[in-house]
Amino acid sequence: MAFAGVPSRLPQVGTTIFTVMSRLAAEHGAINLSQGFPDFSPPPRLVERVAHHMAAGSNQYAPMAGALPLREAIAQKAERLYGARYDVDGEITVTAGATQAIYTAVAACVRPGDEVIVFAPVYDSYVPAIELNGGKAVCATLRFPGYRPDWDEVRALVGPKTRMIVINTPHNPSGAVWSASDMEMLARVTRDTGIVVLADEVYEHMVFDGARHESVCRTPSLAERSFVVSSFGKTYHMTGWKIAYCLAPRALTAEFRKAHQFIVFCVNHPAQLALADFMREEPGFAAGLAGFYEQKRDFLRAELAASRFELLPCAGTYFQLARYAAISDEPDQAFAERLTREHGVATIPASVFYPTAEDHRVVRFCFAKSDETLAAAGRRLREL
Repeated sequence: MAFAGVPSRLPQVGTTIFTVMSRLAAEHGAINLSQGFPDFSPPPRLVERVAHHMAAGSNQYAPMAGALPLREAIAQKAERLYGARYDVDGEITVTAGATQAIYTAVAACVRPGDEVIVFAPVYDSYVPAIELNGGKAVCATLRFPGYRPDWDEVRALVGPKTRMIVINTPHNPSGAVWSASDMEMLARVTRDTGIVVLADEVYEHMVFDGARHESVCRTPSLAERSFVVSSFGKTYHMTGWKIAYCLAPRALTAEFRKAHQFIVFCVNHPAQLALADFMREEPGFAAGLAGFYEQKRDFLRAELAASRFELLPCAGTYFQLARYAAISDEPDQAFAERLTREHGVATIPASVFYPTAEDHRVVRFCFAKSDETLAAAGRRLREL
């Protein structure tokens, strides 16, 4: 008999929808537009540099905070893009993916009874991280269909127990992008408080139509109270390497590293050195991502223009939301599963990003795929 003596700390949590839908796609041979990863390879030069550093002997533990050349490259990037200066030794930490960085920031700050404001639809790792550390997630709503924050609602949710506000821009799953005005409103809400901001900015290089990414780093009054998380996996097409980083002022970084050293201690050493080399050799690679993914967004939207899907605006990320009310009145999870089984295209139902499973009959397509993959999916989706 299996041992069942330990009560669950996350009794309401099952297997993540990303695993469920990717497994369903594999079982039915479906085109997988569900989980957010490219179906193309990282730059060959980056792979070559990993092999180089492995052969050169960099196969033991990296420094706990991250390999120095990579932290130096990150510092240069933050100053070049956002005019923000982060100390290489005391304010930059390399992490085993963005999810680990987010969890570690929560673990460093949130205590039992603390409240953390999140914005629904909310990425699925945020609330479990808060609850595992004894906190309570308090949801503000990004208003459908534009997914804009309601700052009056946010101000009303702030109270004496508010420890942290978690933001995500560009936003997964909606593709909405926060404006400079939104950042100013966030600065006003947190001014003269002890609230910490956790900014998930992993899609920072994927902002479309000539707009710019409004990083928390650009606003000094926010930067001084914020953890800012970015992802090499998203930027360099290698999500499976699980390498990201966290920027934060020295006092917050000190607390972050206290937790980080006991969660993962350090991150893949040769891959870190390879990234440092590539960032130095190809500083313009990330700058080209907006145009690269904007083309893919437009390609998918053109493929679906003659379909019965209603395409919602997409200002950033590599996700496209679509309403299917003209096709079916099924709940979105049932529709997504049937779409995978019967029509061979896997997607993510948007209701899973709401704590209350709010269902607008919307699904999320990932367009970080080859044009051939997107065209094949488009043919199938136009048949509905």
